[in-house]
Amino acid sequence: MNRIRVASLQYFIRPVRHFDDFKAQIEALVDTAKDYKVRMLVFPEYFSTQLLTLGDVKRPIADQIRDLAAQEDRIVSLLATLAKKAGLLIVGGTLPGFDESKEKILNKCYVFSPNGNQQVQAKLHMTRFEKEEWLVGPGSRLRIFETDFGKFAVTICYDVEFPEIARVAGRMGAQILVVPSCTDDRHGYLRVRYCAQARAIENQMYVIHSPLVGSLPMVPAVSLNYGQSAIYTPSDFSFARDGLLAEGPVNQESMIIGDLNIDLIEESRQSGTVLPLRDSQSTHDLLKVVDEVVLT
Repeated sequence: MNRIRVASLQYFIRPVRHFDDFKAQIEALVDTAKDYKVRMLVFPEYFSTQLLTLGDVKRPIADQIRDLAAQEDRIVSLLATLAKKAGLLIVGGTLPGFDESKEKILNKCYVFSPNGNQQVQAKLHMTRFEKEEWLVGPGSRLRIFETDFGKFAVTICYDVEFPEIARVAGRMGAQILVVPSCTDDRHGYLRVRYCAQARAIENQMYVIHSPLVGSLPMVPAVSLNYGQSAIYTPSDFSFARDGLLAEGPVNQESMIIGDLNIDLIEESRQSGTVLPLRDSQSTHDLLKVVDEVVLT
């Protein structure tokens, strides 16, 4: 049986006095995941924004984000070292980082293998505050990460609200979708949650949702956060009764842990009560022959 134990963080952002405070918080969480024999640990979107409290929070937020992007290498090095030391696959939430030109800021999710190697998935769709206030731009490619237990893709927060991304990942064999998120209110959180649950059903895959919690009242756009980590499953007899494998307490610092049976995903896609991933091909064909009619 192909099982993997995963953990999703409700990472609690708080003001820090030194980079070492940030480092200590991350190290403790990675150590805890290792103690629980976790193989994949997921951080939320923009968890590194607590480092903004080390600078002048009265400056324009776009300037602060650019300064945070300048610490990209330092944060990446920390996570790579911890992944290798703990022997974990770490999906490192997201952090602002520069593109290859060193001019454009992207919202980047680094994925670290247990040997410390890394790959990046950039966010593809920007929310209004990212685009208009933070001046963060979109990436352009979806990546499918192949591991010894199966394949997964990362859709960052708003990206999960676009079903075609997860559909492509499912058709390419991804059994897991990882969703790091950062939402300031319940409405935003529920948009991400409901869409993540829909992606689990539509594509017959596990979805690991890791939201940011805690508050930085002095930092615009992350002054408040609302979240509840969860692991969603397809809705069928072989899975959790409510399509919910695990769930954390709302808005509290927490780590939720669940065992994923990858074989069940493949069985579901072949012989489930319904086969939405397979049957979506017929929808694709239907869209080629759509008729528009006028009612009089």
